[in-house]
Amino acid sequence: MLVRRFYDDRLAQASYLIACQRTGEGIVIDPARDVTPYLDAARDEGVRITRVTETHIHADFISGARELAARTGATPLLSAEGGADWQYGWAESDGAELLHEGDVITLGRVRLEVWHTPGHTPEHLAFVVIDSARSEEPVAMLSGDFLFVGDVGRPDLLEKAAKIEGTMAAGAQQLFDSLQRLATLPDHLQIWPGHGAGSACGKALGAVPTSTLGYERRSNWAFAIDNADDFIEAVLEGQPTPPRYFGTMKRMNRAGPTVLGPPSALPSLAADTLPAALGNSSVVDIRPAAAFAAAHRRGTLNIPLNKSFTTWAGWLLPYDRDITLIAAEPAIALEARRALQSIGLDRVRGAFGSAEILDGATVQSRKGDITRTEALLTEGRQILDVREPNEWDAGHIPGATHHPLGTLEESMADVARDTPIAVHCQGGGRSAIGTSVLERMGFSDVIDLSGGWSAWDAEARKATAT
Repeated sequence: MLVRRFYDDRLAQASYLIACQRTGEGIVIDPARDVTPYLDAARDEGVRITRVTETHIHADFISGARELAARTGATPLLSAEGGADWQYGWAESDGAELLHEGDVITLGRVRLEVWHTPGHTPEHLAFVVIDSARSEEPVAMLSGDFLFVGDVGRPDLLEKAAKIEGTMAAGAQQLFDSLQRLATLPDHLQIWPGHGAGSACGKALGAVPTSTLGYERRSNWAFAIDNADDFIEAVLEGQPTPPRYFGTMKRMNRAGPTVLGPPSALPSLAADTLPAALGNSSVVDIRPAAAFAAAHRRGTLNIPLNKSFTTWAGWLLPYDRDITLIAAEPAIALEARRALQSIGLDRVRGAFGSAEILDGATVQSRKGDITRTEALLTEGRQILDVREPNEWDAGHIPGATHHPLGTLEESMADVARDTPIAVHCQGGGRSAIGTSVLERMGFSDVIDLSGGWSAWDAEARKATAT
C-alpha cells in the first residue's frame, strides 16, 4: 500500500493519496482545489487516480474532488448519508457513486471501509483502511473532521456559519454517539485527520500530523467524558468564531465548485490603471505588513501572503467583486491567486508589480506604543481591539472597544472618518490589516499599536510586580 499525505499550511488542511502498488489503482481523499500535487505524485509513484472521495461537504475550503475527477476521469465517491438536505447537488451530473454506511471501496489489495460518523456534519464519513497484503487488521482511519489529534470536530458550524438554526446540540449528541462506536477498533489504529493546528474546524487541534486511537483515548479530552450531556456542554463551549466565508464554502461545495482546469497565466496590469482598479475591484497588496506600512497606495487593502492569508481574505473580500493584486513578483501573485481560489475567490483579474505601483504618490501607516494607551485615551483617541471574542473575554485594555477584525468594516461604518483611532490585536498581525481596512474606508487618523495585547499585558504585569 502506498500512502502520501498532502498539507496546506494556510488552510491547516490534510489530504491523502492511497494506492495499491500491485494494481496501480489510487484514490484521493479530501483533495484541495489545486490538484497539481496529486497529479504529480501519481505520476512520480506510477499509479493511476481512479477514484476520488471526501469525508463531508467542507465549510473551510473549496473541495478539489470535482476538479480532480474532471482532470483524471476518476469516479467521484460521495456520501449519501445525512438525509435529503445533505446530498451533493453535482453527484448525478458528474456520474458519482454514492456511499453508505458499511460500503467497501476496493483498490487491488487495499480496502476502505465506509463508516457514517455524523456530528461535525450530518453526512460525514470516515474510512477505515485495510492493507490486506499485510494483514486483515485495520491499519488506519481517515477521520476527516470527525476526530483530530487532541480534539474532535466542532458541531456548531451548521448553525453559526450556515445559519441552520437548532443544529448545534443535535450535532454534538451525534458526535458523542460516533465517538462511542470507536470502542470496537484497536488501539494500534492510526488516525489520519483532515486538519491540524490552526484550523477553525476545532478549538484545540494538535500540531502533530497523525496519532493512534490508543493515544487519543489516553490524551484527547473528548474520550475522558463518558456522559453525553457533559460532552455536549464541553464541545460547544469556547468554539472560535467561524470565518464569514464558511457559509459560502458550504453552499459552493454542495452545489458543485466550478472546474478551473489547468492554471492560466495571470495578466500583468499597467500602473496607470490602478485608479480604475480601485474603483471597480478590491485591490489587495499582499506584501508583508512592514513593507506596506512603509509605503503603499491609498485605498489598497493589505493582507500579507502568510499562513493567515486565506482566512483574512475570506473574511474581508466580497465574492461578488473583482480582485486585483499588488505583489513584488509575478510568482508571488500566482501563489496568492491559488490561495484565493482555494476558498472560491475566483475573480482575480490581474496583478500590479509593487515597484511600479510605488513609483508614485504613496502614504505610510503610523505606528504607536501600546503601553501609552492611557495617554491616548486621554487625548480622545478611540482604541479598537480587533481580536476574537474569546481573547477579549480573557482580558482587555481598560477603555478599549471591541471590534473583531472580520467585521470591522461593518462595525465602524457609521463612525465619523475624522475620529482619531488606535488599533491593536494580540501581537500585531491583525492590527496591521485592520489599520489598512480603516484607511481604505477613509479614516484619516489611524495608529497601529505595535506589540498588541501581549506587550501591554506584559508591561502591566511588570508594573504590578514592582
